[in-house]
Amino acid sequence: MNEKQHTIKSPVTVSGIGLHTGVVANMTFVPAPINHGYKFQRIDMEGQPIVDADVDNVVDLSRGTTIEQNGARINTVEHTLAALVGLQIDNVLIQLDGPEPPIMDGSSIEFVNALASVGLEEQNALRNFFEIPQGISFKDAGREVELAALPLDDYRVTVMVDYNSPVLGSQHASITDISQFEEQIAPCRTFCFLHELEMLFKQNLIKGGDLDNAIVVVDRVVQEDELTHLAELLNKPKVAVKKEGILNNTELRFKNEPARHKLLDLIGDLALVGRPLKGQILAARPGHAANVAFAKKIKKAMNEAAIKNVPVYDPKREPVMDINKIAQTLPHRYPFLLIDKIIHLDQTTVTGIKNVTMNEPFFQGHFPGNPVMPGVLQIEAMAQTGGILVLSTVPDPENYWTYFLGIEKCRFRRKVTPGDTIIFKCELLAPVKRGIAKMMGQAFVGGKVVMEAEMSASIVRKENV
Repeated sequence: MNEKQHTIKSPVTVSGIGLHTGVVANMTFVPAPINHGYKFQRIDMEGQPIVDADVDNVVDLSRGTTIEQNGARINTVEHTLAALVGLQIDNVLIQLDGPEPPIMDGSSIEFVNALASVGLEEQNALRNFFEIPQGISFKDAGREVELAALPLDDYRVTVMVDYNSPVLGSQHASITDISQFEEQIAPCRTFCFLHELEMLFKQNLIKGGDLDNAIVVVDRVVQEDELTHLAELLNKPKVAVKKEGILNNTELRFKNEPARHKLLDLIGDLALVGRPLKGQILAARPGHAANVAFAKKIKKAMNEAAIKNVPVYDPKREPVMDINKIAQTLPHRYPFLLIDKIIHLDQTTVTGIKNVTMNEPFFQGHFPGNPVMPGVLQIEAMAQTGGILVLSTVPDPENYWTYFLGIEKCRFRRKVTPGDTIIFKCELLAPVKRGIAKMMGQAFVGGKVVMEAEMSASIVRKENV
């Protein structure tokens, strides 16, 4: 899996009819900045409102997942989102001049091809994975639906479907690496059973449905007069049933294409948690309603973890800035360069790492025989971390100094001793104005807060520049 965030190199547009609304729309994928995530924009509406791809914005699950925000509604988002997750794209704005993404051929492959045609661009920020901390499950006993997420340092998905149908029977599909999505899952088309067609038409759905963008499974004997009626519904001169039970002789792309499409839908629906996932996802008989209910449980666990506010540090992951890049940005040098890595940096937040060892020069004189890192040096290390954030707001940070202006609400909660790894997190409390920044800083060791403070600093251009 990609470690750093990605967007696309340039805008790209696809066009077509919406499956359920029947409205022709143009959909343009637009590059977006770090930590933007997935957002839709209705450019055909006054004010061009934004709709966040968020499970809390789901308003309808009638044969697809529909989201709504700021008075704007986007129907059937799952195939579009699945393409983005499958290509490991983190940040993109999706502009639509209609209410629903084009259904294309009923799969995600044409979205994948369009995105791949413009290429991906790596961004200088680590991906904000949510790693499943412990088993999370959803069960609907009445429908025999069950979904589970288990801890795993990867993203794997397995789906089982069983429609009690002589045509489909029981099917399984899985991916063990997200890179398999493009070839193994993206081409798999949506499907429905013959007995559902009439009901869907009566519910004012599938207005854009066609035998070119969906598989229709025929699991019973069909009389000639019914085929004539179906042809009229689908606006076709004639329809037929193949021996395998697929309407109009449509060839399946995989023997288990329906199960693979259910996996595609699940990946798209789980994108609504708002962060890339690490975990093993197991699903028996999933559908949009169950997928969204499951996504809400995952997001609840994600929010509960966020309340603890402890950044995750994985020493195996490449940092945003190593010690050499830090030294190029900060003017500090030995023995006063006190941070070793920057593992996260965006417009408002920075996270830095300090590995405390017995070789620190201050341990020679500070409590000999009982080495404790001085609180003032913890503050200095946190200030240097915050300095990286403030200097990132100018295009030429090497030409600026940062100076402390004030420290407020400072508290030291626990001792820091040799062998500890301190994680410093600094967040802007307001945008930088006239070179003045105010930040909330916290320091963590072993998942517990050891120090916190509000800091003010100024950024000043060097006189000789």
